[in-house]
Amino acid sequence: MGEVRELTRKKQQLSRGECLELLRKEKRGVLSVLGDGGYPYGVPLNHWYCEEDGRLYFHSGKTGHKLDALRKCGKASFCVLDEGTQKPGRWDLDFRSVVVFGRVAFVEERERIYAVARALSRKFTDDEAYIEAEVARSGPGTCVFCLIPEHMTGKLVNES
Repeated sequence: MGEVRELTRKKQQLSRGECLELLRKEKRGVLSVLGDGGYPYGVPLNHWYCEEDGRLYFHSGKTGHKLDALRKCGKASFCVLDEGTQKPGRWDLDFRSVVVFGRVAFVEERERIYAVARALSRKFTDDEAYIEAEVARSGPGTCVFCLIPEHMTGKLVNES
């Protein structure tokens, strides 16, 4: 990765461990890519953080704007934030966010695609029979790709 920007407000910076906790715990984020005509394209996605290889995995259909953009330029960022907390009597939230910058790789091996689909599903349900039925039904039409992190930053934000 080229020049890495450091966080401006160091007091608000999250540790690497706190960033990884958010990636493990939160179910959704926004993947941003370089879209058509050079416009940024951000799309909400479910994700799974794999402890073994440190990559973020996503599933998708096999066609669309997002995949076209990733095939043209494999650089992407993924932003996750928690629900935040509100202090009594206040309107503003304190929330944590993490942004991961990296490059995308497509997963080609069918068994790995199914394993990732199962892992993603377990973030939402522990019903193994349901998961297996979904993988059997939609697995053949599923595209899986991962974001290989090059830089990650996280911070605690107060809206006030």
